[in-house]
Amino acid sequence: MEFSIKSTPPAQAKSGCAVVGIFESRKLSAAAAALDRAAKGYLKSIVERGDMEGKLGATLLLHSVPNVACERVLLVGLGAEAEFRDKQYHEAIAAAIRTLNATGATEASLHLTELASVKRDLKWRVAHAVQVALEVVYRFDTMKSKPEGAQSALRRLTLSVGDKAGLRLASGGLELGLAVAHGMSLTKDLGNLPSNVCTPSYIAEQARELARHYRMKVTVLEREDMEKLGMGALLSVARGSAQPPKLIVLEHRGGARSQKPVALVGKGITFDTGGISLKPAPEMDEMKFDMCGAASVLGTLKAAGEMRLAMNVVGIIPTTENMPGGRATKPGDIVSTMSGQTVEILNTDAEGRLILCDALTYAERFEPAAVIDIATLTGACVIALGHVASGLFASDDALAKELLAAGEMAYDRAWHLPLWDDYQEQLKSNFADFANVGGRPAGSVTAACFLARFSKKFRWAHLDIAGTAWKSGKEKGATGRPVPLLTQFLLNRAGRK
Repeated sequence: MEFSIKSTPPAQAKSGCAVVGIFESRKLSAAAAALDRAAKGYLKSIVERGDMEGKLGATLLLHSVPNVACERVLLVGLGAEAEFRDKQYHEAIAAAIRTLNATGATEASLHLTELASVKRDLKWRVAHAVQVALEVVYRFDTMKSKPEGAQSALRRLTLSVGDKAGLRLASGGLELGLAVAHGMSLTKDLGNLPSNVCTPSYIAEQARELARHYRMKVTVLEREDMEKLGMGALLSVARGSAQPPKLIVLEHRGGARSQKPVALVGKGITFDTGGISLKPAPEMDEMKFDMCGAASVLGTLKAAGEMRLAMNVVGIIPTTENMPGGRATKPGDIVSTMSGQTVEILNTDAEGRLILCDALTYAERFEPAAVIDIATLTGACVIALGHVASGLFASDDALAKELLAAGEMAYDRAWHLPLWDDYQEQLKSNFADFANVGGRPAGSVTAACFLARFSKKFRWAHLDIAGTAWKSGKEKGATGRPVPLLTQFLLNRAGRK
């Protein structure tokens, strides 16, 4: 889909369809009111008859509206004006795009971007309109012999800014929206691919492709390299798999040489059987999504590359399968990590923290300003927060506040959970320095406490995205989160508003 920005008044905009909003109180948005004046009360008469009550997400398509240049007018319900916030804005845009896709219009002008009721500036409104539009039209059908459904006729979407004064701000929003949406699409594509295609080697090749396209530096460590570095925890997870593990390092160098980078560390388990601690069969197919942390790192770096972000960012991706077999690690085995600390593996299904801990130690060599790891780490986080917020843990409250603020700005929210030393008691082991699990109570917290033991030398935060990285059921698939949060965090760090 192509996007453009214009300040043409609604009645004069020549397009296949003009999209305007109606609030629940039957109040017309400013753009709808402008169309209504040109149409001599035509829209208002329809609203007053009750054909459009303004319920959030409701739509009504009108043809041949008098005295307007567009072929159609799409009325979109905005709900109660007093309650119109980020969520409602997203839902209204999504409803508009879904309806437009069902019409014969090849182009449309979207005037919902003019809605000041959302209490966000024009750049935000444009960026999020683009993200939502591309999310609605996203399809993953590359593995099907025949794609399902007819392709949408909608090819071009004009985003209205009301007046020329907002063109520059809107242009920045368009750049941001496209970069985040493209990063999310990459993340979703990788997450949706089956594990027989999306192997550790495949992820490494995707990193190489990003490096070629955006002039980044890429390094891929093989099993032998990891053995020399003493990455016993990561290698213990890979022992049962025929697929070779990889440690991928992708560097975006947009800042000064002296600038310390932000490191993003993404869990890349391309399929998780649980290992010897085998998972039950139902829904095991969803364990191909266990590399969404890695995918979100690549998606965020793609967004950074598209925006030519003026700061240094390092993506570190430990990736392997977790499989059972004669060579697989067993419960009770003890491994030595790159840091020198030893771990008793009580449950081989708690493997994500084992590959992340060595990657966190590896991150020390970059002397990072901050390290954020992203992982579909624990089912306990899904129980605690559902599918709305990602779990956030941090060794530094200021870093946690930065991430929370970025999540609110990006409408990709996280919730700050405790990382108190009291929970470390659950990781005690009689035979090693500590165990890799701490029992059922506070499972997401003890997983974060485990990782905290490997992050003493830098400011660190951990995002548990087990509940937010994918959807189950009828809409099963990767969501692309938390690319918006991470991209906004980097933008804030770079000083770009």
